[in-house]
Amino acid sequence: MDKTAPIDHYETLQISANAEPETVHRVYRLLAQRFHPDNGETGNANRFRLISEAYAVLGTPEKRAQYDVAHQQQQQDRWRLSAKVAEADTDFGTEQAVRVMVLEVLCSRRRLEPNEPGVFITDIEKLTGRPREHLEFTTWYLVQKKLVQRTDNSLLAITAEGVEYLEEHHEGAGHRRLRASNE
Repeated sequence: MDKTAPIDHYETLQISANAEPETVHRVYRLLAQRFHPDNGETGNANRFRLISEAYAVLGTPEKRAQYDVAHQQQQQDRWRLSAKVAEADTDFGTEQAVRVMVLEVLCSRRRLEPNEPGVFITDIEKLTGRPREHLEFTTWYLVQKKLVQRTDNSLLAITAEGVEYLEEHHEGAGHRRLRASNE
């Protein structure tokens, strides 16, 4: 998967592609207030920048119309890619390696940002190179096993059980990945 894939402005604003202009504006105001860098509790300059960029496109009818054409094509391409990967990717060993990879990403985030340990699924998608559609089963499994939890913001964060699981399975998974890449 291309790591420089365009950002999904609808996902950034957490709205449907069918959202009315009033909804776009209302959600933007809510998120902008929440993530504005001057907000001492929840401010996040990067997130605020992404929200502002998304609103600059989706809040202007002409720009939104242009964006929607590209967005629709991107969604169609993504589903085609997902279908191809699904056909080729049915073994359990690969799924186990993906679980460990997701846990590694979440564990690294918790270690580096203990006060903000959550990661958006889109970021996990980019870091793992796996389409979101294929990460849905993985995240469902990890949440059900209580290795990962969803935060109030729909972010994913590793739990203490997840860290223990990762520590138990990390060594074997690393050797599997090295073997697979050398073959």
